[in-house]
Amino acid sequence: MKKIGFIGAGNMATAIIKGLLSQNNGNPELVNVFDLSVEKCDIIKKMGVNVCKTGVDVMKNSDIIVLAVKPQNYSEVLEELKNDVTPDKTFVSIAAGISIEFVRNSLNCNCPVVRVMPNTPLLLKKGATALCPSDNISDEDKQIVYDMFAGSGICEYISEEHMNEVIAVNGSSPAYIYLFAKAMAEYAENHGIEYNKAMNLICAALEGSAAMLRESGDSADILIEKVSSKGGTTIAALEKLREHGFYKAVQDAMDACTKRAEELGK
Repeated sequence: MKKIGFIGAGNMATAIIKGLLSQNNGNPELVNVFDLSVEKCDIIKKMGVNVCKTGVDVMKNSDIIVLAVKPQNYSEVLEELKNDVTPDKTFVSIAAGISIEFVRNSLNCNCPVVRVMPNTPLLLKKGATALCPSDNISDEDKQIVYDMFAGSGICEYISEEHMNEVIAVNGSSPAYIYLFAKAMAEYAENHGIEYNKAMNLICAALEGSAAMLRESGDSADILIEKVSSKGGTTIAALEKLREHGFYKAVQDAMDACTKRAEELGK
């Protein structure tokens, strides 16, 4: 069995580790973790995984290494690893904007790399993850990394040229949806409906709408049309959204997300 290491033990790493351990009676002894935070290490240790003293120790004792640190810290972390790295190690990058080439160049090693963009609903096994493996990865490691994320949601392979754009699609998008839901719930509260009751209805509406998009066979435009009666309430709402430039605002926000990812990768 291959060992999987994590450098960084934040929310995303913890979610991935929990997903791993829930799959096929996962063995915690096959998981190695390091984080600078003693508090995070203490929390992760309760899951039965091996807590290492350094990132180098994680790499040496693991076959697949997940780099679960912020993009701004990648250079520092990879610099610490490069003197001990070997080409048989497979790296998984889950940071926004960090390319396969960046990881290889920083390590000075042509090791296999999988660039991944997960999202936080992974914590509830409702994740949406985009993956892009390098050409030199083994079929076994490619499948292991895919399963690592597929066990906590859905996965799609995306070519690397689109990995910055896809951040706006699945990586950052939960935040826009939370903002949209908050605006709706606060409107309801301001008009006398209990916030929690409104949010419960909104969450169900979001879940149902997602199911319709996935399962009905209708396009988004057709689904909008089916909700919209001529001269009715939905039309009135949609006209106001269009008046405020809702559609363009969403696309401008996604464009800003992509541009920031490009900046972080430089």
